Amino acid sequence: MLTESRDEEQIIARVAALDIGKAELVCCVRVPGKGASTPRLQEVTTHSTMTRALTELANHLVDLGIERVVMEATSDYWKPVFYLLEAHGLDPWLVNARDVKHLPGRPKTDVLDAVWLCKVAERQMLRPSFVPPRPIRQLRDLTRYRSTLVAARTAENNRIEKLLEDACIKLSVVASDIFGVSGREMMDALIDGQNDPKVLAQMALARMRTKIACLEEALDGHFDHHHAFLLTRMLGRIDTLDADITAVDEQIEAHLAPFAAAARLDEIPDRHHGGRRTDRGAPGPFRGGGGPAR
Repeated sequence: MLTESRDEEQIIARVAALDIGKAELVCCVRVPGKGASTPRLQEVTTHSTMTRALTELANHLVDLGIERVVMEATSDYWKPVFYLLEAHGLDPWLVNARDVKHLPGRPKTDVLDAVWLCKVAERQMLRPSFVPPRPIRQLRDLTRYRSTLVAARTAENNRIEKLLEDACIKLSVVASDIFGVSGREMMDALIDGQNDPKVLAQMALARMRTKIACLEEALDGHFDHHHAFLLTRMLGRIDTLDADITAVDEQIEAHLAPFAAAARLDEIPDRHHGGRRTDRGAPGPFRGGGGPAR
């Protein structure tokens, strides 16, 4: 038997949605109307993504008493908008585009996308992606940039090894790390024009001195001015990357300082489990919900 169903629609009274591009964004605002004849009022505007325009938009949303601002994760364009709205005391939500279902055959424009997103958001049919707080965002930027620098240094190291192979310098066959003190001194000597394998082999230090005979054979190649030019550029690039990595490491250490107390607590043994306490379920500086905010 069919019976009457009474659904009480729970909506967010004052909500805004943004469709963000590189140069501009479209903002749709929906607020309560003035009476039963106009239950909802809607405003759709276009704004530049420059700081001044975003600041004016944020102030306008604050004046309207907007309770929530939703936006899709569009490349990295959402980040400055999200951070600026957050700084103005608004409640920005980053939502996954997969959660915003577009109806088949429905026209798709920036304006229509903003209106659709606003209507879906006001009915609380979206969930926010995890966006870490500012200190964690900065720490993530540093650690990810460090990974990029290390990858670039590794690529340069590989180029040097291939260059030495091209010159029939088999240093990597004898030395486990050709970029140690001994290997670097030998490469610098090769750049300076020293091609005598016996002289080069005598530059070995510590445990490598037990391999003098093997080094003499490995360093007997045809290293010329062309190789010297390229090796100079490559070693200079590695020195620059090493300096950059060291500077980033210092910044990471400074950003990690506030978490030092939490790290010490993690080392306290758990007497109930007879071992080290890990607190895997507790939120840490890099834990959080999934989503596109990375």
